[in-house]
Amino acid sequence: MKKNIKILLLLTAILFAVLTGCSVNGGIVNEQEDSPWEISPDTESQVIEKEIDGIAFKFCLLNGQGEPATVFREGENFRFYFSIVNKTDENLFFIPDFAQAEKNGFCEVFTSNKQSIGKPFVFRGVDLIGIGAYPFKPEESCVFDLSWVDSRDSVWRWKYGYYESNRQIPLPEGDYFTEFQSRFQFEKEGSNYLNSKDSPYNYLDSILIFKINFKIQ
Repeated sequence: MKKNIKILLLLTAILFAVLTGCSVNGGIVNEQEDSPWEISPDTESQVIEKEIDGIAFKFCLLNGQGEPATVFREGENFRFYFSIVNKTDENLFFIPDFAQAEKNGFCEVFTSNKQSIGKPFVFRGVDLIGIGAYPFKPEESCVFDLSWVDSRDSVWRWKYGYYESNRQIPLPEGDYFTEFQSRFQFEKEGSNYLNSKDSPYNYLDSILIFKINFKIQ
């Protein structure tokens, strides 16, 4: 009898450890990547492409021909391309605040010794609007595509946010990288976007890190 009680207590302890080690929301486990998803001129792929539970992420730099690349000619302009696709059969909601945070590093360029050169844009603010304005239906995509050298003079709008060109110039020869970290939250219908991680409305909640090493020559 005592042996059975010990076994039961052991199984209970293991179950408790599993449940407290990660939280599950609607069948989807919250995740945090400890290391960045990373590419460089030496990697086989020139595109970061990852999928978590039906949510597909893509991040790359595009050359003047619109092709993914990590090596560019001096004086050549390039573009940041970041996309998220809903490959599930769920009607979700997603606020693309990765492009609204000023200090998360999104589209920021650094030298190889980690000196910041800046971003191609300045974030000017966002309309305060509920999550219902951000539906993310099956097969729908969210795409951010912006050139490093952006000559626009006026404020432009993307997903209820307002942006302005930072008037960057072509990068000189050298080694660079761009890296950002952001929390990506995908909510089910009925969410108010203030749910805790164990809310039944929470579909996926992940902190992800992206890094692209590139060269100007």
